[in-house]
Amino acid sequence: MKACSTSPDEALQGLLRELRLPGMSGYYASAIEQAERQGRSFSQFLLSLLEVELSERKRRRVDRFLRRSNLPSTKTLASLDRQRLPAKIRRILPSLCEGSFVRRGDNVLAFGLPGRGKTHLCAAIGHELVQQGYQVFFVPTFRLVQRLLVAKKELELDAELRRLDRFDVVILDDIGYVQQSRDEMAVLFTFLSERYERRSVMLTSNVVFGEWDKIFKDPMTTAAAIDRLVHHCTILEMSGKSMRVEAAKGREGSRAQK
Repeated sequence: MKACSTSPDEALQGLLRELRLPGMSGYYASAIEQAERQGRSFSQFLLSLLEVELSERKRRRVDRFLRRSNLPSTKTLASLDRQRLPAKIRRILPSLCEGSFVRRGDNVLAFGLPGRGKTHLCAAIGHELVQQGYQVFFVPTFRLVQRLLVAKKELELDAELRRLDRFDVVILDDIGYVQQSRDEMAVLFTFLSERYERRSVMLTSNVVFGEWDKIFKDPMTTAAAIDRLVHHCTILEMSGKSMRVEAAKGREGSRAQK
């Protein structure tokens, strides 16, 4: 009988690759050594392998979700100056980052003048939601509108809405800057209606609700859009001085001291 030329270690490595268990494949050799040294039982050894595999899968999933998210890489919770946030927002920020509003299909609406940190705040929450295992998509509102309009012209709007529906949260940045044609606003309204009470929307706006008729053009459509957004939502009112203006002053002051 011909002897098998493959060692048990090589065979195990091959099986782990075939079963798509890269975490276990990279860790099992050191796990065996540690188990032998510490006198671990087989069940303890197996548990440690499975924990490593699960952790590795979570890491890869988070990396994949981050690549898809289009989130600004620098606008994270770590780089957010939470002391500049209003006290109410500081209190509820941990809950928003934990994601309970996503499980309910609620919305988060951030209002404030330009430079108050609305985009940074929503993007930072988005990064934390990805770490929690949620799929997030960040997009300037005008870009989403153009994407939907192209899909509508190509008779692919339903398919495009289904693709966007894969995301637990869509962050619409700067909705206040969108003041285009009725056709474009119609597709935006369709998008909001499709997600109503099922999937979450986060948006930033420097335009208060009373002026949204500039966005949706028609009073009835404006009222319907607002109704769908605020029915289940958290409103974040960003106040204070412009962070961009203060940052610019700080840079000017630094240059003047040199």
